[in-house]
Parts: sequence; C-alpha cells; structure tokens
Amino acid sequence: MTPVPLHEARALPIWRRPRTLLFMMAIAMPLSFATWSALLNNFVIEVADFDGGDIGWLHTVREIPGFLAIGVILVIMVMREQVLALLSLALLGVATAVTAWFPTMGGILFITLFSSIGFHYYETVNQSLQLQWLRKEVAPQVLGWLIAAGSGATLVAYVLIVMLWESLGLSYNTVYMASGGVTLLIVGYCALAFPQFESPNPQVKKFILRKRYWLYYALQFMSGARRQIFVVFAGFMMVERFGFEVHEVTALYLINLVANMVIGPVFGRAVFKFGERNTLTFEYIGLVVVFLLYGGIYWFGWGVLLASILYVVDHMFFAMALALKTYFQKIADPGDIAPTAAVAFTINHIAAVFLPAGLGFLWLVSPGSVFFLAAGMAATSLCLALLIPRHPEPGNETIFCRMQAAPAE
Repeated sequence: MTPVPLHEARALPIWRRPRTLLFMMAIAMPLSFATWSALLNNFVIEVADFDGGDIGWLHTVREIPGFLAIGVILVIMVMREQVLALLSLALLGVATAVTAWFPTMGGILFITLFSSIGFHYYETVNQSLQLQWLRKEVAPQVLGWLIAAGSGATLVAYVLIVMLWESLGLSYNTVYMASGGVTLLIVGYCALAFPQFESPNPQVKKFILRKRYWLYYALQFMSGARRQIFVVFAGFMMVERFGFEVHEVTALYLINLVANMVIGPVFGRAVFKFGERNTLTFEYIGLVVVFLLYGGIYWFGWGVLLASILYVVDHMFFAMALALKTYFQKIADPGDIAPTAAVAFTINHIAAVFLPAGLGFLWLVSPGSVFFLAAGMAATSLCLALLIPRHPEPGNETIFCRMQAAPAE
C-alpha cells in the first residue's frame, strides 16, 4: 500500500484520517493498561500474597522496557512507526488478556514484562506520531481531547467493574480477558481501516542526544522518578492501609476518569493560553502539597477520606504533563521527534528501574518517608520548570538562551 502524505490525508473520509487514528489508539491503550492497573494491587495481594517489597520489584520489572525504549530507534529502521504502534498495542492486549493465567510471583513478573514492552514501545511511538501529525497551533487542545477520549473509553470498563464485580462474581480472568480482547479488536480495525501516513519531515533514524534539549531531558528524568512513587505506592497504600476491595479501588479510578474527561480539554486550553512554563509550575506546586499530605496520613494518622481525595487530585495533576510534550514540540527540529521521543522515554525510566525496588524496602520501614521523598522530587521539577522561557522555540530552549534573531534597532 502506497503511503498517503499527511497533507493529502485531509481529503480522506474522517474515519480514515490521521487524527482519527490517534483517537482510536488513545481509546485502545487504556482499556488494557488502566484495567490491568485497577486490578493489580488486589490481584497480587490476594493471589500471590505480595508485600511492599514485592510490589516494588514488580514495578521495577515493569519499567525495564521503558528504560530500553531507546531500542525503538533500531526498530523504526526496518518498520514504520505507525505499524510499530499497532503491533505494540496488540502485544499489550494479549499480555493483559492472559495475566490471570500466571498467578505466581514469577508468572506475574513474566507477563508484566511482556505487557510493559507493548505499553512502553506504544507510548514512545505514539508520542512521536502525535507531535508529527498535529500542528503546533492546535497540539495542546487536541492532546487534551485525546486524554479525554482515553478516559471516556475506560470509563465504560470501570463502570462495569464497579457495578458487576460483586453482583455477578466476576473473576480476574474474565475482566482481564475482556479488556485485552477489546484492545485487540480495535487494533485490528485500525490496521484494516487506515492507510499508512507519510509525515512531511523524515525522521532521523539514529541515536541523538542534543545539548540544547538538556532541560527537556532533565524534566523527563524527574517526571519519571516522581511518577513512580504515585503509580507504585499510592494505590498500594489504599489496599494495604485502608483495605480497599477491587470495586472500591476501581471506583477511585472511575472518579479519575470522569475528572480527566472534563479537565483534559481544559488543561489543553490552559497550556495554549498560559504557556508551558506557567502550566508546569502550577502542576509541580500542587504535587509538592499532595505528596506532603500523603506523608501526613502516616505521620499523623489522617483518614481514608483525605487519602481518597489526594489520590484523585494527584491523578488530575499528572494530566497536565501534556505541557511537557508541547514544550518539546516547540523547541525540536522536526526530524528529531522520533529519536528524541525514544531517548526521552529511556531517560524518563532511568530512576524508574531502581526506585520501586529500593523504595519498596524503605516502605517496609517508613511509608511516610517515601512520600516525603516524592515531595522533594516535585520541588526539583518546579525549579526546572521555572527555566522554561515564555515563548520556547529552537534557539530559545531555556531562559539562559538568547534569541537567535535579535529585534531590529
């Protein structure tokens, strides 16, 4: 099939356009990944008797493919990014579908590794395609709508879990099979319905690490380190400390989804109106406060209501990370997007490989200290965000840079 240039794709029916494909993939991914995440803590505790150390090791294994996301550069030498995105989604769907078939520590680690390869390679390529296919002037708004679309699709799955888990006596295997199967159906549709799209700027297919992107790399590193504490330990806390059951944990995810459906487009407009610097500054100040309050749950014995509120607010702040994508889009050479997306994912996961296991042991001694450390990471991210200029572009990547084109005298 002859690839369709991006400028010609506007003449295609709406159900075959690049933006529609982005929305379909945005729907397919969280159906598997978010459902897997919602059931994970209950599944590993009930089936494999995990403790804090075990869950730390699980997430360390889960993040190894993210650390190795730089391998995407090698894959796209022989495979189109669009094809790789769909194959990665298919791998995620299959791995999610069979998760309950491996109810031991070793089995869970094994299937988690394959699931994570699909997730991280998809996320790497998907970010690249988004930034290549979306115009800079509309990217923040569309990225916000993509967040809302993924949340809306997953909302249906979570409503079903909350309503039917107890009444129908659903099993982990049933839910995992259903969510992974639907992802595979969407992938099949995308493979058949959409042509291959040709981006206007050929991508550099080699490893690149540019000095002028240093602030973007630093923000990615801190984002990966900070996010791990939320992903690994916030949900685990709800089950271990407060005894949340599957339908109760899923209810929290459900609230998060509704919030993202509403605030995703709002955050997109906020980035467009206030800029990446102001948006990220607001996010990181909020996260410092949230993580300190998390610590207070252990230090001062605060209750489940506050913990639940913090869990939702925490998740909402992370949706503002789309500003990091648009910051890079504005400063990047068009041909650098694919290889830099791979490099950035690897940088994002450097801390993710060792933090979960290390902090899992700290969790056994002092859970509050884990969240205090996260607050420090959020504060570091805040300092870095303040280095973003108001109008980032090539040659003006940080506040230390001088504009290449000086105004006329």
